Amino acid sequence: MIQWWQILLLTLYSAYQICDELTIVSSAGSPVFAGFITGLVMGDLKTGLFIGGSLQLVVLGVGTFGGASRIDATSGAVLATAFSVAKGLDPELAISTIAVPVAGLLTYADILGRFTTTYFAHRVDAAVERFDYKGIERNYLLGAIPWAASRAVPVLLALAFGGGLVETMVTTIELPQYKWIAAGLTLAARMLPGLGFAILLHYLPLKRNLHYLGMGFAITAMMTIVFGGLSTLSGAVGTLAGAYDESAEAAIGFSSSAFDKGLPMVAIAVIGIGLAVLHYKNGQNVTVVAAPTNAESGEIEDDEI
Repeated sequence: MIQWWQILLLTLYSAYQICDELTIVSSAGSPVFAGFITGLVMGDLKTGLFIGGSLQLVVLGVGTFGGASRIDATSGAVLATAFSVAKGLDPELAISTIAVPVAGLLTYADILGRFTTTYFAHRVDAAVERFDYKGIERNYLLGAIPWAASRAVPVLLALAFGGGLVETMVTTIELPQYKWIAAGLTLAARMLPGLGFAILLHYLPLKRNLHYLGMGFAITAMMTIVFGGLSTLSGAVGTLAGAYDESAEAAIGFSSSAFDKGLPMVAIAVIGIGLAVLHYKNGQNVTVVAAPTNAESGEIEDDEI
């Protein structure tokens, strides 16, 4: 069960995070940060980081321009983490059954928040004409209230009154005849981070920078082995506390052969290919020609030189 003080803290955070995203931009309004805060409040940091990180990957390639709205993955991370910890729901299942639907529905709350702030914007315009500087400051600050309410109110209502619905859902999907639904939703949750990467890669100039992409994946594969070995070694050192011997090594399941696997040769080859492409491009004699400009506006018509 979610305690009243947890509901209060998460509601206050939800109110703050959107204001931070619009003004300070300290990343406190990101899904991974929301998962971290909610996991801290709920007492399960691992689950919070997993859900928040997964939703961060989902929206990795999604941006807003002008007055456009996007799915509210931050509030989705808050609710999914809270109910996952409180109701014992599998984190991957919480992402597909709670986080994603909530993130989509709260797009309408975002639009409502944008509409209501126009009232204060008009008051600011009127204050500007009167040279009323105090009025400008006052209405600017009051404009944060609709934004904060657009996140805080849905999160408060969901945490306070949505527990029964989530508990019924968890009980239902655990029935033998509905196991296939849970399996399908879990698979969908695992695919969502890949979808976020796909959206991001769609907008990036990969044709010109494919070697960077290959090198990035290769270095990640290599570092996974290196850091995996270091993590195992640090656990062994911490357990042994200076009393390392073969019997203790077997007892904790660590073997010094963890580093004997070597780095994957495919990854090294990909990095080599990437470096070769970079060397080839740098070695080309490219003559830079000034791009034609628009005589009337001075705008560059072709931004690829």
